[in-house]
Amino acid sequence: MNSQNNQELIVSGIHLELTPSLKIFVREKADRLFRHEERIVRIRVELECDSKEEVGARFKAKGHIVLLGPGMNASVEADECHKAVALLVDKLDRMLEKRHHLHKVKRNHPRAIEFTDVELPKAI
Repeated sequence: MNSQNNQELIVSGIHLELTPSLKIFVREKADRLFRHEERIVRIRVELECDSKEEVGARFKAKGHIVLLGPGMNASVEADECHKAVALLVDKLDRMLEKRHHLHKVKRNHPRAIEFTDVELPKAI
C-alpha cells in the first residue's frame, strides 16, 4: 500500500486475518502521520491478536516508523483492533511532535562554542 509521495505503509497481522476494511482503516489513520512529517520513508504496523490474554489486552498494535534519522517504535494494547490502531497512531503522532519540537529547539538555540585554547586567524 503506497502513498503518492513514495511513502510506504506495510500492514501485517499475527494470528489475525486482515480484512480490506481493517487495511483501509489503518491506511486512513496512517495518512495523518504522513501529512505531519514529510521525511517518513516507511511505516510498518503489526497487528496481533492473542486469544489467551485477558479481554482488555487481547489486541496489540506495534508501529515502526523509518525516517531520516533514528527510527521510532511504539506499542499499545486494547480490547478492540480498531481501538488499538487509533491509540497507536495517536502515540506515534505525539512522538513525531516531540521529535519535531526537540529539533526546532535545538535549531533555534545552538550551543555556545568556547575558543579558549584556539588561536584564531587575524582579519586582514
